Amino acid sequence: MILPEPTAAPLRGGPTLRWGVLAPGGIATDWVAAMHANTDQRVVAVASRSAERAAKFAQKNGVKRSYGSYEQLVADPEVDIVYIAAPNIFHRPLALLSIAAGKHVLIEKPLGIDAADAQLIVDAARAAGVFAMEAMWTRFLPQTTMISQLLADGELGDVKMVTADFGANFGAPNGQPVFDPAMAGGSLRDIGIYPVWFSRFVLGAPTSAVATGRMLDTGVDGQAAMILGHAAGAQAVLHTTMLADTPTEARISGTRARVEVRTPFYAPNGFAFVRDDERTEFTDGTGLRGREGLAFQATAIAQHIAGGRTEAPEHPLDVSVAILETLDSLRAQVEAG
Repeated sequence: MILPEPTAAPLRGGPTLRWGVLAPGGIATDWVAAMHANTDQRVVAVASRSAERAAKFAQKNGVKRSYGSYEQLVADPEVDIVYIAAPNIFHRPLALLSIAAGKHVLIEKPLGIDAADAQLIVDAARAAGVFAMEAMWTRFLPQTTMISQLLADGELGDVKMVTADFGANFGAPNGQPVFDPAMAGGSLRDIGIYPVWFSRFVLGAPTSAVATGRMLDTGVDGQAAMILGHAAGAQAVLHTTMLADTPTEARISGTRARVEVRTPFYAPNGFAFVRDDERTEFTDGTGLRGREGLAFQATAIAQHIAGGRTEAPEHPLDVSVAILETLDSLRAQVEAG
């Protein structure tokens, strides 16, 4: 089998943007490191509610300016686009603040705390005519672009089953937002969104969604097993947990062939295309691994904005809202026991 070529946006040499970061934390640190090490994109400003924290982040990560308020950053005329890396509960207010200032926005997953919350962001961005996207970086990886082409070309035949899991041991709560219902935490919003997105990427919108799981003493869902039904009888069997490390693999099984995405399926790595007795392997040759793969969505966004787009065709805003509708249903079932 000759696999299609990756169509991920080139990491260097294309249009560039001047980025601002709202809420410096762990994901923001990895985001800036991935951009500065692997692309021509540049983070030029960072803001926190603590001026000291913002200044420390800026100095450590090679960012020119720091601000002690979010309002100051979105008013900066040298910032083209804002990356919102705050806990889930702050995604909507910070996105609306940035959009009102005329800034493009990239918002960490999930887009909002629920579908209705996310729709407010979508409506505001469309009314303002700015680019907006949920940071589903997996969609922009070279391996994902190849799998997309294999599906479009019908190389797998009729897809009958998708399996995907994402589990990580988050340890004791210790103030982590993911354990806090007031911060819109929980396994489904934080990491379960990846397998749910993957099934949507392969099979489209589900026709049914069933979940069982475990609620934690802190008041958030800690684990969920899910079965999604799709058109023509296809199914997705998914799992997420923040109580244990899992293989974090994904598979697509069709009537002609299957794809096995290596662990972790959400990051740059590779996959096997298996048909009959033939196994064709792809390994990402960029050398990027883990969160270094955040770089791919940054260059894709720069291309889209340069081309006059206000949404990414790979991951449109309506898809983000629809995935949240599915997550809302799954979470309600887990919460109800």
